[in-house]
Amino acid sequence: MSKRVVSLWFPRLASDRALRARPVDGPFALTHMQANASRIYGLNRAAEAQGLHRGMAFSDARAFCLDLQSRPADPLGDAFFLRMLARWAGRYCPWVGLEGEDGLVLNVTGSTHLWGSEAAMLGDIEARLARAGLEVRIGLADTRGAAWALAHYGGAGEGARVATPGGMREGIGALPVAALRLNEKVGVALQRLGVRTVSDLCALPRAAVSRRFGRDVLMRLDQALGDQPEQISPLAELPHYGVRMTLPEPIGLSRDVMAGAERLLERLCEKLKDQEMGARVLCLTLQRVDQDSQQVELRLARPLRDVARILPLFERGIDQVEAGFGIDLIRLEATRVEPLAVRQLSHVTRGDKDALDDLISRLGTRIGLDNIQRFLPADSHIPERSFTIAPAAWSEPEGSWVALRPRPVRMFQPEPIAGAGPRPPARFFWRRVWLSTARATGPERIAPEWWLVDERWRSGLRDYWQVETREGWRLWMYYTPQNPGWFVQGEFA
Repeated sequence: MSKRVVSLWFPRLASDRALRARPVDGPFALTHMQANASRIYGLNRAAEAQGLHRGMAFSDARAFCLDLQSRPADPLGDAFFLRMLARWAGRYCPWVGLEGEDGLVLNVTGSTHLWGSEAAMLGDIEARLARAGLEVRIGLADTRGAAWALAHYGGAGEGARVATPGGMREGIGALPVAALRLNEKVGVALQRLGVRTVSDLCALPRAAVSRRFGRDVLMRLDQALGDQPEQISPLAELPHYGVRMTLPEPIGLSRDVMAGAERLLERLCEKLKDQEMGARVLCLTLQRVDQDSQQVELRLARPLRDVARILPLFERGIDQVEAGFGIDLIRLEATRVEPLAVRQLSHVTRGDKDALDDLISRLGTRIGLDNIQRFLPADSHIPERSFTIAPAAWSEPEGSWVALRPRPVRMFQPEPIAGAGPRPPARFFWRRVWLSTARATGPERIAPEWWLVDERWRSGLRDYWQVETREGWRLWMYYTPQNPGWFVQGEFA
């Protein structure tokens, strides 16, 4: 049995993916920044018909096509989508690999008869991708190189995209030399010498071709014709982190469900430990005897595989499950995992941080992980920019804060008060209360960051004071000597 290879080329993978999510009418393009210029990354057929092409400056494209609609490109999302397509292509054969950034290669040897014929299989691939909104060009041959050539340079007819077994030379002989996956410089040099097709290249003396253009040209030619083998590296099968349990008798009590979840969690954590992974999102599916199912999702602040720490977090969700006539199947799956290497535990490394992570996870099950935030230090001496706020579950706690002078526990937008002179006023009116200054410490002069434009610092320098009032307020006030005025910006504990 001869080897048979299918090459799938998605010429508009990026734009097709974007338009699947949000369709538009008319010309459409994806843009990205390249060499400090916005250029076209992908475009649909309507934009191509207007004369636009990839790599074109976006400003020029808008000048040619006034109704052009655009969005930013997402290359990482395109790469992830291509890997999804590779998993989907596993329905046709188990040997699927990536072909560049916009193609797949399938070793369909021995699997075409399952679809009746090669033509039926190619028709099924094309129809399913068309229904999914993806444009694809297909090539089928004995070798990877010939299949790639037919997909990229073959025609639309059945005979133009399929090379018969053993007929590589006839199948791709009429295609241009660029179909051999040569670099652009070599392809142009061959054409200048009058070598325009693969057949023209085959007719040349091999020694002369190797001496003039290097060995890569003959290697690509031999790979396409089957005289030199070329491997297909399949994508590694991703491990599945899921376990299930079928119960002989239906259960309905929360403690029984928790016991079942604990048994599943022990098996799942063992699997995670073998792969040095930790669960970040867990999904517990409870299937009832009436075939209805309910799910309990658990999002963790840190990747975990510790049964004792994860199990109590399921308790709140399981208590809210309606068991009906009983639950006879439980399935636990880690839908999102992250690397979690083995670490040395001691009385120093374990304790406060784990307790804080567990607290964040427990609160996250009630109000959502994204609503729990933490302050992180920032590299700026300006009080308003000396910290950032980040989701606690997706950021690591930083080290100790560096502050040469005390800072208030609460800061707010500057509130003007009446006062004159560089020293704090002895008596002032703030928030509808008259306050008297008992003690003042300062000043601490802070200059604006001249390299950043900040409207709040247009008044120039600030002299900050810690003011203790006789009424009990401990305020953080500042004076602007370049534009005289007093303001209250913070409050100490």
